[in-house]
Amino acid sequence: MKDIDLTHHFLIAMPTMVDSVFSKTLTYICEHNEQGALGIVINRPTDLTLVNLFKQLGIPQTDSLMETMPVLFGGPVQLDCGFVLHHPVGKWQSTLAVNHEVGLTTSLDILKAIANDEGPDQALIALGYAGWAAGQIEHELGQNTWLTVPASCGVIFDLPSEERLPAAMRLLGVNFENLSNEVGHA
Repeated sequence: MKDIDLTHHFLIAMPTMVDSVFSKTLTYICEHNEQGALGIVINRPTDLTLVNLFKQLGIPQTDSLMETMPVLFGGPVQLDCGFVLHHPVGKWQSTLAVNHEVGLTTSLDILKAIANDEGPDQALIALGYAGWAAGQIEHELGQNTWLTVPASCGVIFDLPSEERLPAAMRLLGVNFENLSNEVGHA
């Protein structure tokens, strides 16, 4: 499995995933290279709403549509840091351009813009991220821990969090309930 690049792919946790952090998760891979991989879990909302996050950060907001927008659990690494997955990429202070459509920003300027209805057209806000060391994700794929499929911006940004995992499975032509808990190797 050398030389694979899962940037802009979904990682779908297999039913055999015993790690409660990643069980039944859909992770969007923002970067994958020889140093490892970085992703954001996009289907696990927290109890924190965006409005409450803005209050905690002292950011005044003018957009009332954010009252119920949940902040996501992005992964177990740096849970005290915010990550904004967004479309279009734009020009923010600290952005990783995943591709020409999607960016991942960690700077406060994007949150202030979102609060003032001046942010990107579409955005997900998460606390924490998922990270893999060099070769780790390839090893986990070899252990049948994950399914992969090229990502869809529609799944990321246009669907509620609870519909994202089933939608990603449909991209593969698979129903999650039909997956076996048994692991086999050819």
